[in-house]
Amino acid sequence: AHMEPISFPSRDGLTLHGYLTLPVGVPARDLPTVVLVHGGPYGRDNWGYRASTQWLANRGYAVLQINFRGSTGYGKAFMNAGDREWAGKMHDDLLDGVDWLVERGTADRSRIAIMGTSYGGYATLVGLTFTPDVFAAGVDLVGPSNLVTFLSDIPAYWETLRPMLMRRIGDPEKDEEFLRSRSPLHFVDRIQAPLLIAQGANDPRVRQAESDQIAEAMRAKGKTVEYIVYTDEGHGLARPENRLHFFARAEAFLAEHLGGRAEPLSEVGGHSAVVQ
Repeated sequence: AHMEPISFPSRDGLTLHGYLTLPVGVPARDLPTVVLVHGGPYGRDNWGYRASTQWLANRGYAVLQINFRGSTGYGKAFMNAGDREWAGKMHDDLLDGVDWLVERGTADRSRIAIMGTSYGGYATLVGLTFTPDVFAAGVDLVGPSNLVTFLSDIPAYWETLRPMLMRRIGDPEKDEEFLRSRSPLHFVDRIQAPLLIAQGANDPRVRQAESDQIAEAMRAKGKTVEYIVYTDEGHGLARPENRLHFFARAEAFLAEHLGGRAEPLSEVGGHSAVVQ
């Protein structure tokens, strides 16, 4: 599926860049859409082959990837514009991309999901809590749910990054209330759409507790959540058997809630998934 470079204006005047991948052989009108949010967030999406993008397009989804403010590759001012904007203007940039795609007539506003890994998983949780009317479903892989606990428990090998994280996100000792206000965990009562969470049990960056606590909070509120823990994984999924299992579950989940295609679920041998 062809990946098209795109650009559009943000609500506060920045030019945002990204990529749009459309399913092959399908009219580009009123498509179910997945907003696929890159991790980091201090990284970026690039033009080129990406297996997950092609997989989603093959299943019938338009795939929107946005290099929101804070992303690298567009200059220091653009990157610094993301400081202290987790769940703020960084999320607004994703929403502006959704509006742009709907106004083009490409996306069906009622069938838009948000999906991502690490920061992209956090953005998924933000999408369902801070803007519950926008997304029909969410898929979160190893995303932090509480910025206070996330920043208070960074791994030892990130110690040299601590000053940068405190400046770009917030200091859990000095900015606790601010960070709570940007943490999806504290807004689970707003969630309206179903959520799929996947987590590595041995993740040193985003601890399993980040996913445990939001899954527990959602269930306590009677919200729909599917939660899978991979017992031998860390920050993301490395083993092919686990990746195959996760993508099989994810495409079944998206098909149920967005209406795309899915291969019928079958047993995947050798995976370590525990459905909680």
